[in-house]
Amino acid sequence: MKVFISADLEGVAGIAAWDETEKGSGAYPYFADQMTKEVVAACTGANLAGAKEIMVKDAHDTGRNINPALLPENVKLIRGWTGHPFSMVQGLDESFDAVAFIGYHSAGGTNGNPLAHTMDSSALNYVKLNGELLSEFRLHAYIAAYLGVPVAFLSGDQDICAEAKRVNDNIATVATFEGLGSATQSIHPNRATELIKTGIQEILTEGLSSNRVELPPEFSLEISYNFHGHAYRKSFYPGAQQTSPKNVVFESRDYFEIVRAISFLI
Repeated sequence: MKVFISADLEGVAGIAAWDETEKGSGAYPYFADQMTKEVVAACTGANLAGAKEIMVKDAHDTGRNINPALLPENVKLIRGWTGHPFSMVQGLDESFDAVAFIGYHSAGGTNGNPLAHTMDSSALNYVKLNGELLSEFRLHAYIAAYLGVPVAFLSGDQDICAEAKRVNDNIATVATFEGLGSATQSIHPNRATELIKTGIQEILTEGLSSNRVELPPEFSLEISYNFHGHAYRKSFYPGAQQTSPKNVVFESRDYFEIVRAISFLI
């Protein structure tokens, strides 16, 4: 069995503020360590379920947060960014049997996490796909669906776990915390790692015949920028249309074209 794991930071146990996500801040090392522990737990669970190969994408900010020395030896780790449109799941292809998401968070424009955002919190008001706010989870789960890879597991804030269940009720989830305005109410970090380990082990052992995410037949991407000048400039992307001073829309029946557009429009 071959498993792909995409890991972010804004959904790990206990996190509550932006400075805790930023290299150079005093709070960052603790949460980078917790991110590493949650990824190790996911890898351990996958190995207990019989995984032979695991690929991990460090998908937060610089892509250089996870301590490689703490990972199991059958893990390959992708650090940094190639610029490929698959972004937080770069390296994923049809050869994988399952994909899991660790430390994920609610979409920009929602209130399930004080750190809720989609891709670029500074430049964007919101991103919508087919009229719904688009989370980084759904964006990348649809890439897995495009490739025919089942989505096995997600951990993160309570609201993103609920969204995963709406995408496919068979996805196993672990809610590490609940967002309460500008605060979070978190489970113990050790409890989070134990639940992640057992959750992934169980879902991979049970089988993933019902874990394929269904893609919509067509897609309408709407990006709302904070600055009108960005919308004007981005509207020159082939096929994009500026629909208001701050909004651009791009439509396609091919999900890869949506992903490619996002890589240039955000």
